[in-house]
Amino acid sequence: MFDDFFTLLEKSRRQAVLTGAGVSTLSGIPDFRSSGGLYSKEFGQMRVEDILDIDFFKDHPDVFYSWAKDNWYNIDDVKPNIIHETLKKAEDLGYLTEGIFTQNIDYLHERAGSRKVYPLHGTLQRGYCMNCHSYHEYDEISKIVHEDRVPTCKDCGGLIKPDIVFYGENLNMSILKRAENAFYNADLVLVLGSSLVVNPAASLPYISARKGRDIVIVNRDDTYLDSYARLRYRDLKSFFEAFSSYLSGKADS
Repeated sequence: MFDDFFTLLEKSRRQAVLTGAGVSTLSGIPDFRSSGGLYSKEFGQMRVEDILDIDFFKDHPDVFYSWAKDNWYNIDDVKPNIIHETLKKAEDLGYLTEGIFTQNIDYLHERAGSRKVYPLHGTLQRGYCMNCHSYHEYDEISKIVHEDRVPTCKDCGGLIKPDIVFYGENLNMSILKRAENAFYNADLVLVLGSSLVVNPAASLPYISARKGRDIVIVNRDDTYLDSYARLRYRDLKSFFEAFSSYLSGKADS
């Protein structure tokens, strides 16, 4: 069923990957926009999108961290799944030359051991003081949040912000530029667990599509790029079970 993908993989020289929230659902992390996703549940009488606005965060960090305590600062026991582990295995075997560009903030790719990971929307792995810009690790911030306190800098007392991209903020331009170059240069692109609705990340595979590159999409829901895809699959779990088995055979040969 997946032999066509393996053929594309072997003939390619440069591979780029875009991962979205669907990749992390196998680890038990809810996505954003499905019927049971984070955006489907109000917090009090507030929409989650409003809580994730940068101006709201600056004015009401207590509300943000109260919401985040049970939604984002609860990933200590979450483990990388077969997708993260297989992508790490692929990197070890010399594939994924252009790197993994992820829309996820859970840093599960990094925890699986992948080295060339570029978080387009930032990461919960750390936060930074909005006053003195010193960095603070997840464990430090999570401990304070679970004490129902707002994290502040131990050096200057400034507000600590998670190193993620809130609504109203721009993406990290150096990562975005790297991504644009990667998808321009890649001759094989994997889109994994993303419905491709949030720009500018969603537009990255289109850079490859315009150049006629091979695009493989594995996602439950339809995407605007489906008609450009050389191969289209729906189920991430079965795809990565086959991919993992294929890579194990390569490693043993």
